Amino acid sequence: MHKAGLRVVMDVVYNHTGGPNDQSVFNRIEPNYFYRQNANRTYSNASACGNETASERPMVRQFMLESMLYWAKEYHIDGFRVDLMGIHDIATMNKISAALHEIDPQFFIYGEGWTAGSSTLPDSLRALKVNTFKLDRIAAFSDDMRDGLKGSVFEHTDRGFVSNKPGLEETIQFGIVAATQHPDVDLTRINYSKTPWASEPYRCINYDSCHDNHTLWDKLAISCPDDNTAMRMRMQKLAGAIVLTSQGVPFLHAGVEMCRTKKGVENSFESPDSINAIDWNRLTEFEAVNNYFKGLIALRKHHPAFRMTSAEMIRQHLSFLPVGGKSNFIAYRLHHNANGDAASSIIVLLNGSRENIDYQLPPGTWTVVADQYQVNEKGLRSMRGASVRVPGVSAMVLVEEGL
Repeated sequence: MHKAGLRVVMDVVYNHTGGPNDQSVFNRIEPNYFYRQNANRTYSNASACGNETASERPMVRQFMLESMLYWAKEYHIDGFRVDLMGIHDIATMNKISAALHEIDPQFFIYGEGWTAGSSTLPDSLRALKVNTFKLDRIAAFSDDMRDGLKGSVFEHTDRGFVSNKPGLEETIQFGIVAATQHPDVDLTRINYSKTPWASEPYRCINYDSCHDNHTLWDKLAISCPDDNTAMRMRMQKLAGAIVLTSQGVPFLHAGVEMCRTKKGVENSFESPDSINAIDWNRLTEFEAVNNYFKGLIALRKHHPAFRMTSAEMIRQHLSFLPVGGKSNFIAYRLHHNANGDAASSIIVLLNGSRENIDYQLPPGTWTVVADQYQVNEKGLRSMRGASVRVPGVSAMVLVEEGL
């Protein structure tokens, strides 16, 4: 993998163990030490799997630390995705991070900043999303952006910005600035978070789907049953465009670029390959979507303005533009050669509504590099300070060259 220029992240699940609790290896080593317990001696169950490990206890912490160091040193793993990271205590996560970054300063650690149930460990001590600023070089998933884009994962028929649910513009803008403090974002109107939880953009993982819950394609099919395949493809592309033009770290579920389906199965951990395997025939069936994602990835790679390195840089170089009260429509500008970009300005227009919207561009010569159909960083067409039409359920990205 390294020879191919790829780094490898490993998913680690330290928050619980399986099987009957009285038969666990940990309990046979030292009964009741490795797990948190309630006052009545029952097992605390923030994992929703029957128990939760007590990472704050020295030997649990040591087990996590030594095993992660082994994976990093022996197998040359480059990062860890920590399952239900919100169960683990902050001190343990920081000790692990410090040790791993000694091995590789570029080591990448991120996790789920939540739990699946209540824990006996106080919230202030746990590696929750809201406590990300207390963590040492560790990022967290943004469920704000995830559910803002497609609707709540807990309400299957709920819709999001790309499926024309109104009132989520501020939530998407919060994701666009990578959950950092920004003067143009009204925090009172965010779906979940009411404070900026990422001190720097690298701490925010923006995504619309992962191995948990429905795939994006299945979620859109369930929540928008009257829409045809062509419309769902447009929503799929718009979600990808938002994730891949936002600040922070973009995360793509394998197969999202070919409209991956698990045939409507949500929690597929016990499902066979017929549900979980990637159907490579969809690469041909949804070639247009795949090419769109490839274009978005190339655009992001070649424009550092989409990858600003500090919250202060985002505040200086990203401004949301007025949209005249239009619902489900967002416009913003990356200006003054953000992060050393060759483009003096980039405008991103996001239309989650079903209506075509005409938007007046600022003065200047603008090159369209992405529209509803394709992405081409070399340019699709140019215009000068004109009104541009953004079709419903689509994104448009325009670049102004020069210093």
